[in-house]
Amino acid sequence: MSPRNFLIIGGSHGIGNSIVRNLAKQGHQLYVISRTDGELTETANVTHLKGDILIEGFDTSGLPEKIHGLVYSIGSINLKPFRTLKEEDFLNDFNINVIGAVRMLKSVLKQLKKAEGASVVLFSTVAVQQGMPFHASVAAAKGAVEGLTRSLAAEWAPKIRVNCIAPSLTDTPLANRLLSTPEKKEAAGNRHPLKRVGTADELGEIAAFLLSEKSSWITGQIIGVDGGLSSLKV
Repeated sequence: MSPRNFLIIGGSHGIGNSIVRNLAKQGHQLYVISRTDGELTETANVTHLKGDILIEGFDTSGLPEKIHGLVYSIGSINLKPFRTLKEEDFLNDFNINVIGAVRMLKSVLKQLKKAEGASVVLFSTVAVQQGMPFHASVAAAKGAVEGLTRSLAAEWAPKIRVNCIAPSLTDTPLANRLLSTPEKKEAAGNRHPLKRVGTADELGEIAAFLLSEKSSWITGQIIGVDGGLSSLKV
């Protein structure tokens, strides 16, 4: 496969950085938008557009004419009892998870259309399908991401594929507070049928597959990568 251009939003840490490293190994050209350098300095073929896409008017002029794939890997973990959640919590989670994705997709839609068989990968959470306490704000926002995925997949077919990954708790810097000790990690893992939490590289592999031509007949799907949590009771 000839080298392609991929845009990763939030690619300096965690799952996003795993996706960057995976695609860089395949010889593709990566364009990463993130606020920090993070682990990007260790990866070749990366153009880093430093900035915050949640700020109106982010400059995307440094991107190529064609973008073959886009991943929006920015997210939030805001776990609180409903009684303590404020309207600002819901608005903030919606802004991070939904409006940020909408803004970037609008900004580069022309470049995605110019590429043949472009692919978009968004991220949800297992908590949308598997009701969980203290997840009201983030699950509401990610539920909107799932609706956006299906809507755009229908609207943009057959030129642009759109899919969504719905992971369970994954060992990333974003989840560090929940997995900060071996005891916490073991307890979290034991809630899953496969008895462990996921890794950033496992999610990165799935995202890279969805960006590739190997998944060319897959669109409009919410793909659970959750250690069996959403569908199994053991």
